[in-house]
Amino acid sequence: MLVKEYAADVNLSVAEILKKCKELSINVKNGDDILSDDDIIMLDNMINLISTDDEITYEEEDSIDETVDELLSTRSAYSKEMNNAVTKQKLKKKDASSTKNEFNILKKQMYKHKNKLMKNKNDENTVLYKNNMTVKDLSEVLEISSSEIIKKLIALGLMMNINESISFENAEIIALDYGKTLKREETQDVVNFEEYEIIDNEEDLMPRPPIVTIMGHVDHGKTTLLDYIRSSHVVDKEFGGITQHIGAYQIEYEKNKITFIDTPGHEAFTEMRARGASITDIVIIIVAADDGVKPQTKEAVDHAKSAGVPIVVAVNKIDKPDANIDKVYTEMAEVGITPESWGGDTPFINISAHTGEGISLLLETILTISEMHELKANPNRYAIGAVIESRLDKNVGGVASFLIQNGTLRIGDPIVVGSSYAKVRTMKNDLGISIVEAGPSTPVEITGLTENPSAGDKFMAFETEVEAKKIAEKRKVFIKLNENKKQAISLDDLFSRIDAGNKEINIILKADVRGSEEAVKNSLEKITTKNVAIKVIRSGIGAITESDVILANASNAIIVGFNVVATNSAKDVAKDYNIEIRNYTIIYKLVEDMEAAINGMLDPEYVEKIIGNAEIRQIFKFSKVGNIAGSYITSGLIKNNALARVIRDGIVIASDDKILSLQRGKDSVKEVKKGFECGITLENYKDIREGDIIEAYEMEVKEHGKS
Repeated sequence: MLVKEYAADVNLSVAEILKKCKELSINVKNGDDILSDDDIIMLDNMINLISTDDEITYEEEDSIDETVDELLSTRSAYSKEMNNAVTKQKLKKKDASSTKNEFNILKKQMYKHKNKLMKNKNDENTVLYKNNMTVKDLSEVLEISSSEIIKKLIALGLMMNINESISFENAEIIALDYGKTLKREETQDVVNFEEYEIIDNEEDLMPRPPIVTIMGHVDHGKTTLLDYIRSSHVVDKEFGGITQHIGAYQIEYEKNKITFIDTPGHEAFTEMRARGASITDIVIIIVAADDGVKPQTKEAVDHAKSAGVPIVVAVNKIDKPDANIDKVYTEMAEVGITPESWGGDTPFINISAHTGEGISLLLETILTISEMHELKANPNRYAIGAVIESRLDKNVGGVASFLIQNGTLRIGDPIVVGSSYAKVRTMKNDLGISIVEAGPSTPVEITGLTENPSAGDKFMAFETEVEAKKIAEKRKVFIKLNENKKQAISLDDLFSRIDAGNKEINIILKADVRGSEEAVKNSLEKITTKNVAIKVIRSGIGAITESDVILANASNAIIVGFNVVATNSAKDVAKDYNIEIRNYTIIYKLVEDMEAAINGMLDPEYVEKIIGNAEIRQIFKFSKVGNIAGSYITSGLIKNNALARVIRDGIVIASDDKILSLQRGKDSVKEVKKGFECGITLENYKDIREGDIIEAYEMEVKEHGKS
C-alpha cells in the first residue's frame, strides 16, 4: 500500500503519516513510497486503533468470528451504531478472502469516527479570533476578566486598553496561557475564488515542483530550449516522449520535478496574471548571445519584474561563432538586470539549446531558487488552479489544460471554472497518459467541461456536485454585476488610493526620444510628496502599444505619454480595460499634475476627446494659402476649427495646432466623415508630408473624481 493511500484510509495527512514513519524508523520519504504489511501493523499500533495485543491476519485458516469480534470490540467505543447483530452476521457469512476487504472498510470508518470524536474534543478548547477583535472581545471568548488579560499583555510589554484591537499573534499567546487554541475566522467568500487566499496548516504542507515560464525575443531560442529540456528529461520516457501539447509540461531532473509553462509570450503571461492566475514561481529571460537585447527582451523584463518573481537570464547560442556574451551582460545591466558575477542579484547562465551545454546548470539553478523559496502546497485538499489553454472538440466537448496550484484534482471531482460547473470526466498528463489524480504544480488536460474557459481563468474543485452548481450560479450573478464595475486606474483617484494605504504609484512612460524619456522619468521618481513613491515600471520611446496597456492592467499602473500617442489598437484595449492614458508635451505640467493628484488637489481637467483621424496622401502647394493636405478620413470625422496634431511614425511632430479650413472640391465644408477625401489646411504647421496622420480632437471639461 502506498503511503498516500494509507493516509487516505486513516483520514490523516501524508505529512502526519511520514512523521510517524520516521518515529518508527520506517524508511519512506514521500506519499508514493510503499508500506509493507509489517509497516502498516506498526502504524496501526501507534495510532492506537488496534491494541498491541491484537494479531489480526487474513489467512483462510484464521477464525473469521474472532477477527470480526475483535474488530467490532475495538470499534465500539467510536461507533456504537455499527456494533450490531446485522453487521456481525453479515461479516460472518463472508469467506476468509473477503474478510480483509471488509476489515479495511470498517477500519477506515473507525478512523473517521475517532477523528470526529477527537475533533469535537479539540473544539471545546478552540476559540475563534475575528478580524479587529478587541481585548474585551478576547476576554469574553476566553471567559477571563479583562483585567487579567491586560496584566498578561503588560507582561508581554504591550500597554493596551480593553477597546484596542489585538493582533492574532498576540491573542494566540494569551489563549495558550489558558490552554486554549486560537483559530482565525473564515471570512473569505469562495464565490470569488480568484481572490481566495488559501490558508493551510504548516504540517499539511509538502514541497511542490517549481513552475517556470521562459520569455524573451521571438528568435532567441525559447522553443528550442523547451524542446531540448523536455526531450532530455521527460518524467516517463518509456511512454515514447512527447505525445501532445497542453501548454505546460513536467520534467524530472536529479529526482526533482520542474513544471514549465509554454505560453505564447510575455503578453499572454501578463494577461493570465491580470485574470488572477499568478502561477509562475520563476521566470527565465532568454537572450541570444549573437543578437543581444531586443525590444521584446526589454518588454519581457518589464513583465517579469512587474510579477515580482525571481528572474534567471539564460544567455543562449553561445556555440555560435559570433556570440558576444559580454555584450548581453552589458545590455541587460542597462535595463536593470545585473548579473551575479557583476555584483548583482540575478543568475546568468550561458547555454546552448542546440548542443545542451549549460542546460544542467540552468536546471540546477531553478532547483536551488525553488529550495530557497521553500515552495510548498497542501495535496490533501480540493484542487484550485488555473486554465492554461482550452478548446472545443467535436467528439468530447470542452477540453482544457489545467495547472493545479494547490490540492489534488481527481477523476469525478465537481469543478467550477468561470461561471460553469462540470465533473472531471477524463484526465491526462502532458505525455497523453490517462491518470486518476494530479497534485500541486501538475499540468493536466481534462474533459467534461460544458463551456470553453479562457486562458488565465481560475478553477476550483468542490466536495459535491450540488455545492459546485450552487457556487457556479452565484458566480454568474457575481461576474455579471462586476463586468462593468472595474475601477478605472486614473490620476484622479490617486489620492483615495494613497489614503487607503497604497504608498506606491506605478507609471508606464512612453516618450518621443531617449532624452525626453530620461528627463521625465527622473522628474517623476524625484516626487516624494506625502511619502509616496512614484515607480516607473516601464519606460521607452515610441507610440503607446497594446503591450503597455496589458502591463498597466496587470500592474494597476497609469500610462503617461510624452509627445507620443497611443496606437488605435492600444486605445481599444485601454477602453476595454478602463485604463487611463495621459498625454503631455511639457514636463513641468506632468510633474505638477502628479503632485497635485497625490495631494488630492487635482483641478477639474480638460479631457481630450479624439473625434477623427486623416491620412495625408498628397501635398498640394499654393502660393496664397501654403500647403494643403490632400487627405483620406480613416476614422471618425474631421471638423473645421477643431484642434489638431500631426503624427509621423507614432511620434507627435506638431501639437496644439488648429484646422484652418476644410475643402471638398472647390467648396469649403464644416466637417468630413470617415471614408471621404478632403483638403485640410492647418493654421501653423506647414512641413507636412505624405503618410503623416492628422488627428483632430476636442477638449471637454471633466470634474475631478469623475471617470
